[in-house]
Amino acid sequence: MTDRSKILDEMNDRSREVFRRVVEGYLSNGEPVGSRTLTREMSEKISAATIRNVMGDLEYLGLLDSPHVSAGRVPTQQGLRMFVDGLLEVRDLDQTDRHALDQTVTSNAGDVQDVLDRVSTALSGVTQGASLVLAPKHEAAIKHVEFVSLGADRALVVLVFSDGHVENRVFTPPPGQTPSAMREAANFVNAFVEGKTLSELRGTMKQQIEARRQEIDTLAHALIDSGMVVWAEDGDQHERLIVRGRSNLLQTEGAEEDLDRIRELFDDLERKRDIADFLDLTEAGDGVRIFIGSENKLFSLSGSSLVVSPYMNADRKIVGAVGVIGPTRLNYGRIVPIVDYTAQLVGRMISDRS
Repeated sequence: MTDRSKILDEMNDRSREVFRRVVEGYLSNGEPVGSRTLTREMSEKISAATIRNVMGDLEYLGLLDSPHVSAGRVPTQQGLRMFVDGLLEVRDLDQTDRHALDQTVTSNAGDVQDVLDRVSTALSGVTQGASLVLAPKHEAAIKHVEFVSLGADRALVVLVFSDGHVENRVFTPPPGQTPSAMREAANFVNAFVEGKTLSELRGTMKQQIEARRQEIDTLAHALIDSGMVVWAEDGDQHERLIVRGRSNLLQTEGAEEDLDRIRELFDDLERKRDIADFLDLTEAGDGVRIFIGSENKLFSLSGSSLVVSPYMNADRKIVGAVGVIGPTRLNYGRIVPIVDYTAQLVGRMISDRS
């Protein structure tokens, strides 16, 4: 049992109700909740002085904070965490929200990237937060590989997949590249490429280069090694992370320093940093996860919360994730089922197309 759950279990009914009502009031309007407000809402009739004493005890436990003298209380990050873990009531998904999300995939038009772009836009719209959708890496079988010179220090590897998808990736070739070395490298790779996914090809090429060192020119060998470095990366990661609804956070009322932190968050996302970390967040457990403030290093600078869920392919393998970023006073009870349903929706779409 964690310390937070132990504290919650040891609270009497009065303290638990005061704590719950303070958090719910703060999440509803973003304002501190005062004792006089609670005297009108409590299930038992008690004085404002008694409520202030209870609030003082909760503040001593680190669950509430008073931003200004006589301004009421707000939950701390620890308090929000305890509320989410122990007292949060998750609503059923609203039918209007469900319809808006369903509309993004019902037409089934466009490629996966187009559909995910629509999903991200819809998710941002229904939550009024910023949405993140991490698209799956392309795992169709490769049909053909080609190397193209772009200059003395730049080359292009062209990957043609069996489903018609084409990816172009720029890399730095070894010094002294020649057209013949590029042709030899492409011929060598294409001899083993058919029917293999990108991840499978990487493993095959390592084995084949070791086994057939005498059959391939040194320069072509170096060229393949350089190309494999590009293949070993996640590819064009900026195309994998779809971010929508930035303006929703920038329009949130708050202090100028809060807006500066939010801008810094989105600057980080636009530079596509920590994408792998975003997916790692979901792999530690199934279902929806909630990160509040500094619990997640990716969003700690913004003072924001992240609600995130993985989605799976037909083989039940996690291949991507969807999430919503918002202020720490997110309506978690409403956002959690939306993110959960969106992840299931995307997972079904990916499985149907695979």
